[in-house]
Amino acid sequence: MRELFEEGLGPSPLDPGEAVRQAARTPQRKRFYTSVEAVEADGGFAVTLDGKPIKTPSGRKVIVPRREIADVIAAEWQAQQDVIDPLTMPMTRLANSVVQGVLDRVDLVADDVAKYLRSDLLFYRAGHPEALVEREARHWDPVLFWAAETLGAHFILAEGIVHVRQPDAAVAAARAAFPDDPWSIAALHVVTTITGSALLAVALKHGMRSPDEVWAAAHVDEDWNGEQWGIDEEVAARRAARLKEFRAAAQLLDLMR
Repeated sequence: MRELFEEGLGPSPLDPGEAVRQAARTPQRKRFYTSVEAVEADGGFAVTLDGKPIKTPSGRKVIVPRREIADVIAAEWQAQQDVIDPLTMPMTRLANSVVQGVLDRVDLVADDVAKYLRSDLLFYRAGHPEALVEREARHWDPVLFWAAETLGAHFILAEGIVHVRQPDAAVAAARAAFPDDPWSIAALHVVTTITGSALLAVALKHGMRSPDEVWAAAHVDEDWNGEQWGIDEEVAARRAARLKEFRAAAQLLDLMR
């Protein structure tokens, strides 16, 4: 079962876009198991197929910290029909990525998320038209106000795309709100890379914004352009694939809260 997801992980296990592209190219294989169970194992929980635990491509047993996470993974395996489609198993692929690429380098993954705090989506605003300016403010300002009031992170906004250096104190204050366990950090990383905003990811982690609110905030500009010029089918397909990865990461954050 390991080789089924080997290509799907790709060189960067937490790059959801690349994971989706690779998984789409992975040949589907026939279902080879009958029973699926979530069981206690090694201080956590594992998912077994006909009594054998699932493993990462490198051969590491996938042990998750909460039974609820194991139940989600088990449901993904149980839902497979005649063939196994990795694209329909986002939590399984995310768990593989955590075990294979995050457990031993939590700080590095957190640092990668923190880089977004210097050029976050929410900092750069449209100058016109007024309706778009208002829409960005409606979706983005509450998160920035929350970061300032609750986290003590005061960021600088800019009109357009010219880079603005953010205060080190603001970046440090927001970075301090990151979780420190590998599962939450991995989910935070996925949400950040999909949305382009570490602040939206942190707001989601702390329950300040719901998954639907974060998704809408991340796509304000894209939705505006779609309303004006129409929706490209290829763009819509990529967005639907990203949404699956996003929802799995958001669910993981919720289960780890």
